Amino acid sequence: MELNGISTAVTGGASGLGLATARRLVDAGAQVTLIDLPTSDGEVAAKELGAAAQFAPADVTDPEQFAAALDAADERGGLRGLVHCAGAGRRMRILDKEGNAGSLEDFEFVIRLNLIGSFNALRLGAERMARNEDVDGERGSIVLTASVAAYEGQIGQINYSASKAGIVGMTIVAARDLASKHIRVNTIAPGTMDTPLLARVRDDVRAALEQSVPNPSRLGRSSEFGQLAQSILENAYLNGETIRLDGAIRMAPR
Repeated sequence: MELNGISTAVTGGASGLGLATARRLVDAGAQVTLIDLPTSDGEVAAKELGAAAQFAPADVTDPEQFAAALDAADERGGLRGLVHCAGAGRRMRILDKEGNAGSLEDFEFVIRLNLIGSFNALRLGAERMARNEDVDGERGSIVLTASVAAYEGQIGQINYSASKAGIVGMTIVAARDLASKHIRVNTIAPGTMDTPLLARVRDDVRAALEQSVPNPSRLGRSSEFGQLAQSILENAYLNGETIRLDGAIRMAPR
């Protein structure tokens, strides 16, 4: 897919992986709609990126809000690229230290945000892409975000790992489902990334995280995620894949 001049959308676009991806797409000549919560710094981020970017506030789990945000992107010549980065975790265990059952609310919250939010992105993004004219065998491309926790979830990540494993499981099915519409679907499973969340951890904890990555022994950069997302959108033969971006890390139990 040629990115120059097309309309794209990035969820979670106000910061972290989403903002880094949006920056790459703008540099490639795309029009980019940043979709993030109304309380985010989306307006500031869009202004920083320049005239090619706009901010559309929305909660990705809210069908009406999210549809309106994607419509804003669609109005810029037809939505053709969507990178879905929005998501979060909330630590929980099956049983607490006293042997009491873990919080069902905490499990449902993460499943709703990460997994149902991703399906919302798939169905609403594809609905708009399917209306596009076919260009070189493509109408659109969607990139989802999972995690290495989908494969090696750590203690305290039962909800997060389940949600991300669900995204991995959806990827090939979605690619097959949308093949007749000429819409590709792929997923990135990042490892330990240097996001604003990890910027708040202690120096010794950060150093331990870096040392756990085989090569290169450092945290992943948001720009590297953006680079991969851009490549996935551009490569017309890449479809139905989940790509680990993790420096060959395999997570320990804790």
